[in-house]
Amino acid sequence: MMAAAADGLGSIAIDTTQLNMSVTDSTAWATAMNNLGMVPVGLPGQQLVSDSICVPGFDPSLNMMTGITPINPMIPGLGLVPPPPPTEVAVVKEIIHCKSCTLFPQNPNLPPPSTRERPPGCKTVFVGGLPENATEEIIQEVFEQCGDITAIRKSKKNFCHIRFAEEFMVDKAIYLSGYRMRLGSSTDKKDSGRLHVDFAQARDDFYEWECKQRMRAREERHRRKLEEDRLRPPSPPAIMHYSEHEAALLAEKLKDDSKFSEAITVLLSWIERGEVNRRSANQFYSMVQSANSHVRRLMNEKATHEQEMEEAKETFKNALTGILTQFEQIVAVFNASTRQKAWDHFSKAQRKNIDIWRKHSEELRNAQSEQLMGIRREEEMEMSDDENCDSPTKKMRVDESALAAQAYALKEENDSLRWQLDAYRNEVELLKQEKEQLFRTEENLTKDQQLQFLQQTMQGMQQQLLTIQEELNNKKSELEQAKEEQSHTQALLKVLQEQLKGTKELVETNGHSHEDTNEINVLTVALVNQDRENNIEKRSQGLKSEKEALLIGIISTFLHVHPFGANIEYLWSYMQQLDSKISANEIEMLLMRLPRMFKQEFTGVGATLEKRWKLCAFEGIKTP
Repeated sequence: MMAAAADGLGSIAIDTTQLNMSVTDSTAWATAMNNLGMVPVGLPGQQLVSDSICVPGFDPSLNMMTGITPINPMIPGLGLVPPPPPTEVAVVKEIIHCKSCTLFPQNPNLPPPSTRERPPGCKTVFVGGLPENATEEIIQEVFEQCGDITAIRKSKKNFCHIRFAEEFMVDKAIYLSGYRMRLGSSTDKKDSGRLHVDFAQARDDFYEWECKQRMRAREERHRRKLEEDRLRPPSPPAIMHYSEHEAALLAEKLKDDSKFSEAITVLLSWIERGEVNRRSANQFYSMVQSANSHVRRLMNEKATHEQEMEEAKETFKNALTGILTQFEQIVAVFNASTRQKAWDHFSKAQRKNIDIWRKHSEELRNAQSEQLMGIRREEEMEMSDDENCDSPTKKMRVDESALAAQAYALKEENDSLRWQLDAYRNEVELLKQEKEQLFRTEENLTKDQQLQFLQQTMQGMQQQLLTIQEELNNKKSELEQAKEEQSHTQALLKVLQEQLKGTKELVETNGHSHEDTNEINVLTVALVNQDRENNIEKRSQGLKSEKEALLIGIISTFLHVHPFGANIEYLWSYMQQLDSKISANEIEMLLMRLPRMFKQEFTGVGATLEKRWKLCAFEGIKTP
């Protein structure tokens, strides 16, 4: 029934060239619907874009006759609206009426409005040329029929940005580009404007597009990984670590024919890992021996398979012979059919087919006969080779079987002995290496001890040498002082002798008394003693200027703060902050000139030997 109703409605097609009525005229719509047998209803709204561009949307509250599905009057099949034009033909735009405004299409002779390149994932459009008095509600009323609007950003300069929920809604909005928008029935310039709709580049759209692309890339990678995992060959089973218990189980598996292939791989991996040592050598030997016992089984299996192959060859040859005989019979039938007794009774087409079949059968027969002859030739060649090569050995094969078994047993025993010998050799080499390492360690220890002893002796000798050098320097300074005192005393003696001579001459000439001579002697002795005291004071003080006294005070204060002493470099770095022209040599000479006030000590051993100066003035005061 529904199909009949649809067919009836589809047959009422009206020629669009004969129908000239306004889409917005409500009376015309009511007349058309009465002609179709429909109850006139109010038009809730008008679609902005044709069905070929926009998703159809009409009022679902239209109630038609009972039992008939509601029909959209905008369906092209009804003839009320022109059918969608082909994609090659330009779309003819019409006037669009809204509640608050009216949209007039541009001149069809003008070129279509240009648009920029569409950004990826574009959901936002730029709408320019808006009327100055256009509000956000009017813009939403016009563009919400293109799709769900998520945001409208309107500017003060007659343009805005509209963001839709989906990408295909942008295409519907671009369709409105070029329309002239007029608010109400006003003719004011502020109430009209020419719309320019173009793609807009928004960060949110690009971010969502990138997220979708990344999600698709992840899905593609996941799909490829699943495909690779599906096509990847299964990984070999994990091999357990060596232990005595696992070795006993493996020995049992090696004896089993069904588990031999799995067990031999484990044995091979253990040997390659280096699990064979002195303790496990016998156990590994038994496993190798049990692996060797399968050689005879494998040879027997090979012989059975060869026998089966020979039997298969024989059956194949017999079957091929039977097929060849049947081919011969078929060819004989064709040859008999081509004789004149039977050939004359066949039609021309039948003769042609029989001739084709005969030729084809002869070709197949010849191919099969050549294959069979080739098999027979190969067998004859193998038989001749066996007769030429193995004819002397066939007679002695029975005798040699026993000898071969004995030789095989001897070979096994020889191999086992050779393996044991190799194991013993390896152990001997290991013992030799350990012995050499112990000997080398002992030699190294003795050498280290000798070096330490020599270093200690060298350090002691260096200390002794330094002490001897100190004593020598002290002796030299004492000797120089003694020489100076001796020269001074000699000069005084000479002076005194000259004075005595002069006094004697005066006494002789003047005739002084004995008391005067005694007074002169006392004076000379006092002068000598006074000179000695002056020399001692000069040697002890040795100060030449006020600067030296100031330096001695500063140095004594510095060394008093450092009770363990300080080296000359440390002292010179401190003094240089006060006097940049002073040198370390001057400070050292000044300290050496005052032995009762400053003394020099050596600390450390060998390379760490260090020379330090200490303040000893307080000790010098206490000593008499």
